[in-house]
Amino acid sequence: MSVAPKICFLVDDDQDDQEIFTMALEELDLPVKCVIANDCSEAISKLSKDRTFNPDYIFLDINMPKMNGKECLKEIKKHAHLKHIPVIMYSTSLKPSDVSETRKLGAVGFITKPNKVSELAVVLNSFFGPSKASVFQG
Repeated sequence: MSVAPKICFLVDDDQDDQEIFTMALEELDLPVKCVIANDCSEAISKLSKDRTFNPDYIFLDINMPKMNGKECLKEIKKHAHLKHIPVIMYSTSLKPSDVSETRKLGAVGFITKPNKVSELAVVLNSFFGPSKASVFQG
């Protein structure tokens, strides 16, 4: 019996970071499908208009043009049908204030973007692997 894949929604405007993220997921060899939005407007539109799209996790970059990740997180949490979805911030930021602010806004984790695919795979395994956990780095 095959297991339905977990759906991961990555919201990040940087194509290199998108590629590193998807490569890290592939390293896990777990049933995970990644859907990508290039900015917060695209993400909010997909999440609010397509009621059949219910990702298991949302990974959200902080530093993006137009609407940043914190604003996007606030918007996601306004929608009743999205409130239950765990949002993990995925950023280059090392600022403790970003970690604490996003936690207060409802993020369940904060990952500082690593330079190596293998390092990110280890962190992502904590979400998608057998022992799921909340991850706050920083």
